[in-house]
Amino acid sequence: MPADTLDTDFPAWSAELHGHQVIYRTAGSGPPLVIVHGMVNSSKHWREVALRLAETHTVIVPDLIGHGDTAAVRGDYSIGAHAAVIRDLLSALQIESATFLGHSLGGGVAMQFFYQFPHRVERLCLVSSGGLGQEVSPLLRGAALPGASAIVWAASHPAVLGALDGLGTGLGRLGWHKAVYMKAVTRALRPLQGSGQREAFLQSLRSVIDRHGQHVSAIDRLYLLGPVPTLVVWGERDRTIPIEHGRNAHELIPHSQFRTLPRAAHFPNLEDPDGLADVVSRWLAETKPYCLSEEDWAELIASRLVSGRHLRAA
Repeated sequence: MPADTLDTDFPAWSAELHGHQVIYRTAGSGPPLVIVHGMVNSSKHWREVALRLAETHTVIVPDLIGHGDTAAVRGDYSIGAHAAVIRDLLSALQIESATFLGHSLGGGVAMQFFYQFPHRVERLCLVSSGGLGQEVSPLLRGAALPGASAIVWAASHPAVLGALDGLGTGLGRLGWHKAVYMKAVTRALRPLQGSGQREAFLQSLRSVIDRHGQHVSAIDRLYLLGPVPTLVVWGERDRTIPIEHGRNAHELIPHSQFRTLPRAAHFPNLEDPDGLADVVSRWLAETKPYCLSEEDWAELIASRLVSGRHLRAA
């Protein structure tokens, strides 16, 4: 059912899953393409990119649980739980398989979706993705610490955000090159003004990050993406997740492509939506969907299976 009618070219729809409301936005027609946003983002933040990709695809952008307009519930905020909700939403929409684009946390969710439901992923695009190395910004490591909820509450207060936003704008006019990062911080904090959104953010964050950095890694399973067309995209100005993670992932994923965006930092969908849409559109035009069969999956697993051992009871 429609959730609103204000944005006619990128409308929001509502689905009830397991008694909870899930919001998603759609545009276009053609083969399905699912965009999985990251933390402190939502489907709204992908409007410009989605409308470009909708020229050739049916684009579906769900709000992850606890993000955007989807309900914040008490429960599991792990990447596996996010992936399962997307699976259930696609089943409700009668979409058997799709191309996936995942950004930041959403990249980790998209990779987890692939590992859980490989036959439902036709292609995979990872944009400044999590889950590809330990290093992350000190800001994210700090937010994962015990007691950080009070700091997040204070930092997301409207008065604080207004002051930071004004300061960033003023410094930007004076030519301070790091003003863009201050603006990015205020943009990230603004969705966290509600208690439910703050709790969802902290639970999602702590499911993948601790004081040492990312503690969830997909590196040992990237070889499984070999037959699936895969694109890795990174903003060259990213200070949240190092661009080296993208380069290393490209080396580990057979036949993958790697592209960088000189104008973008960690949020290419907001910092360079045209550049990101151009890169993804070309990749979609140049590649063909491929869905792994059970036989394909078994062969891939067997290709890295050193040996099987019988364990005798002591």
